[in-house]
Amino acid sequence: MESVLWAAGGTGFTFLMTALGASMVFLFRKSMKLSVQRIFLGFAAGVMIAASVWSLLIPAIEETEAAGGIGWIPAAGGFVLGVGFLMLLDLLLPHLHLDRKHPEGLHSSWKRTTLLVLAVTLHNIPEGMAVGLSFALAAQHSYDASALSAAAALALGIGIQNFPEGAAVSLPLREEGFSAGKAFLWGSLSGLVELVFGVAVVLIAGGVQPLMPWLLSFAAGAMLYVVVEELIPEAHLGEHSHVGTLGVMAGFLVMMVLDAALG
Repeated sequence: MESVLWAAGGTGFTFLMTALGASMVFLFRKSMKLSVQRIFLGFAAGVMIAASVWSLLIPAIEETEAAGGIGWIPAAGGFVLGVGFLMLLDLLLPHLHLDRKHPEGLHSSWKRTTLLVLAVTLHNIPEGMAVGLSFALAAQHSYDASALSAAAALALGIGIQNFPEGAAVSLPLREEGFSAGKAFLWGSLSGLVELVFGVAVVLIAGGVQPLMPWLLSFAAGAMLYVVVEELIPEAHLGEHSHVGTLGVMAGFLVMMVLDAALG
């Protein structure tokens, strides 16, 4: 039960950061400039790449080897399953990205605003899983200081990149004609899925402890799918892509430093 509370706290923080970002709709009416969006998208991609390696895949390998298994098997297997899971959701769930005219996924009569929110919600699923699993891993190690610090570093890194993500949802909704309050609500709710999936995956991991390496690498595969399929291409839209590239480098550097300093 303690691990669930820790996971709820970690993912609750990332959800709060999304809500804080969404609150920018009360200060600004217009969407962020395209160049600023590219920086933030790149930053999110960098954070997620670093988190996938240091916070998920390496611990998955180490956990398996500590139990006497072959480290790369669950790391590779879970990674492939995570990619397949997000690919399936991407193909089935109707959603619309800000820079696109036509929605992806199965045909639906849902409103444009709903499809915009679902696009971001889709990205938040693996983030919530990653944070929740990191705290579950710390719980399995009796809340060892280094494991708990690593989980906190991951939650902090994800939370930092969730702030502009919340604004990136609420501000376009305001331009679509929503009131500031309603745009804030929808922007905040797009991050709620992190809390839900973070707690759910901890309940699974706590019940079947040998699954932990598979679940960690599953979350890594899902996050890297989001990075390669959506974030990096969107960060490099337009003729000049240096700002998006620098955003990726900055996000990777911040997450690496957080993991090294706190882990």
